[in-house]
Amino acid sequence: MIRASSLLLTSGSCLHLQKSIVHRHVMRAAASKKLEVPGIEEITKKKPVVLTTVTQNSPSPLVNQDTLLKVASEEITKNANSPQSMTPAKLTNHYSSLAKFRLTGLVVCSAVTGYAMAPLPTNFTTLGLCLLGTALTSASANTINQFFEVPFDSQMARTSNRVLVRGLLSPLHAVSFAAVSGTTGLIILNYGVNGVCASLGALTLALYTLVYTPMKRSSIANTWVGSIVGALPPLMGYAGCTGYLDAGAMVLGGVLYAWQFPHFNALSWNLRSDYSRAGYRMMAVTNPDLCRRTTLRHTAALIGICSTAPLIGLTTWTFALDSLPVNLYFLILAWRFYRHSDSSSSRKLFRMSLAHLPIIMILMLVHKKKEDSEDWLLKTIRGLFPAPYHS
Repeated sequence: MIRASSLLLTSGSCLHLQKSIVHRHVMRAAASKKLEVPGIEEITKKKPVVLTTVTQNSPSPLVNQDTLLKVASEEITKNANSPQSMTPAKLTNHYSSLAKFRLTGLVVCSAVTGYAMAPLPTNFTTLGLCLLGTALTSASANTINQFFEVPFDSQMARTSNRVLVRGLLSPLHAVSFAAVSGTTGLIILNYGVNGVCASLGALTLALYTLVYTPMKRSSIANTWVGSIVGALPPLMGYAGCTGYLDAGAMVLGGVLYAWQFPHFNALSWNLRSDYSRAGYRMMAVTNPDLCRRTTLRHTAALIGICSTAPLIGLTTWTFALDSLPVNLYFLILAWRFYRHSDSSSSRKLFRMSLAHLPIIMILMLVHKKKEDSEDWLLKTIRGLFPAPYHS
């Protein structure tokens, strides 16, 4: 009878036997393919890098899988963003994220509309400098905003993947980028365009970074300030062409100002838990009734603002007629949001806001009032109802 104790092997013997068996199979496979394989002694002398790092930092001899994955992720991120691995393509992508490329694109498009709606001929050199300066100023404002909000962005699912939150760039790097882009943008606007346009750019930068950003955590009035900031880019474009502001510029700014409320209120409604967790005082969080009312009021105001455009000679009356169905549908969605206030109605309103603004801008450009042309709609009305003849 063989004793059971004689069948037991120590853990060291098992490990050695396991290594020998694995090495034997590797050597056979290598011999069949004529490959050189290091000996088992050389293999066992090498220490696994990741496991060594984990076990040195952990008081427990056992390595938890989550800890291992976390350390490995940190090592990968550290290596990927080291100076040696920071390629121009990566840096450009990070700068684009800091500038909020899509938001800056919207700002530039609204500035283009403002320039194109001005009553003077287009100077393409001035237009290009105006758009470049506006884009750089917007990029600077968005970067500074993210710099201030890193501790709060990390608590929101929508913003937790931003460049500074993930540590892909240092805060000093981001601030330097903001300083260079903002200074360059304002210099271009001042010397390449005109002083009025540059002053509006400086006002936009100051309001967004010094007033709107800190106010987000202290007062719901931040939405009104943010709407003013959003209304300034078309004024910059208009002033870039004319060198002054008039009633036409105010109508363009009014459209952007009113549009901000249904757009942002619908967006923030489904993100209330995120904003609340991060400590942001948004209407959707602190005063839902006010959020619904302001959404409905400002959506209705868009109809009046668009109807004002032909009264001051900015567009023809055909614009008021063509924009009415778009504004009415937008108002219907705002009414549904006001009545139901659920995720479905807010999502539909937000999606419509993304389409509404480009449609209104395009209609404005199509129906821009030209000094040497007569309004088609007014001409038709006069034909149907001719003025009485007086002898």
